[in-house]
Amino acid sequence: MSRVCYFTGKRTKSGRQYTKRGKAKYLGGVGRKVTSKTKRKFKPNVQKIRAIIDGKPVRIMVSTKAIRDGKIVKPYKRVYKPQEAKAE
Repeated sequence: MSRVCYFTGKRTKSGRQYTKRGKAKYLGGVGRKVTSKTKRKFKPNVQKIRAIIDGKPVRIMVSTKAIRDGKIVKPYKRVYKPQEAKAE
């Protein structure tokens, strides 16, 4: 299953990690220099939860931002009462 939020559409993005060396100028150095650029992925914090969609409880992938913003309506806890055994 892809890592995409059902409500916000957040998905995995690509970018770079910059590796630097040297001392900053304001600290008395000659400046920070970039020594390498490595490809990396920025993954969203997506959780699999149960939510009410079109009146039915469904498992969906949702970002934590959507959960905190209150875009999710969670289903009620099921109250389970076992049937009593019939006496014969």
